Amino acid sequence: MSDNPILEIDNLVKVYGSGKTAKRAVDGVSLQIKRGAFYGLLGPNGAGKSTTIHAITGIAQPTSGVIKIDGVDVVKDYKEARNKVGLSPQEFNVDIFSTPEQLMDFMGGYYGIPKDERRAKIESLIERFDLQKHRKVKFQKLSGGLKRRAMLGRALVHTPDLLILDEPTAGVDVEQRHDLWEYLKELNEKEGKTIILTSHYLEEIQYLCNEIAIINNGKIVAEGTKEEFMKGGKSVEQRYLEITREDNKNNHA
Repeated sequence: MSDNPILEIDNLVKVYGSGKTAKRAVDGVSLQIKRGAFYGLLGPNGAGKSTTIHAITGIAQPTSGVIKIDGVDVVKDYKEARNKVGLSPQEFNVDIFSTPEQLMDFMGGYYGIPKDERRAKIESLIERFDLQKHRKVKFQKLSGGLKRRAMLGRALVHTPDLLILDEPTAGVDVEQRHDLWEYLKELNEKEGKTIILTSHYLEEIQYLCNEIAIINNGKIVAEGTKEEFMKGGKSVEQRYLEITREDNKNNHA
């Protein structure tokens, strides 16, 4: 296995609009994420998290800067880079009348996976996410937790090297959230999947992640291991609040 980072972001800038109405959503973000990391990307709403994710996954075009997934430039080699990443977005951007099985099948087809191989992969994902009883139930009829599991299955159907989870347990009850945590730990620890996680549940980040970065006002304001964040017996949540408040104070000084 290569020692190169799975994700390299070098001085990413994303500006929306132009002239006086221009908004710099991401302002010179640089990150390196190593293979096998469980990486927490934290920040308040509007801080630049979603824009960064959209730039990584090709949904948004960077204004400037370079992003590479496993050494592949996401702009120059869009198709190859897109094959290397799976995204489970916060919004349910799916056909609500499709079943979990159909959602995974459609995504597998989009990535050009042959039918037999696709079927085998879908079977393993339905089993892995405990969706056997719900495989033919329309998405709109599923509970919040089952919807999240179906979205995870869809993100993994093409076996990406990098999995990005944007608020994967939003709207999920406590028990199902803990079930999802165990699935994610297994993916990371037993299968070596590199995962980037954004979440407003900071206990989720503390439980799952081994590396953490905080983005605020479009910039990375802190980065390090979970242990570094929790020095002195502080929780990730306490450190997060200290860092973002201090940064906001400096920005408005």
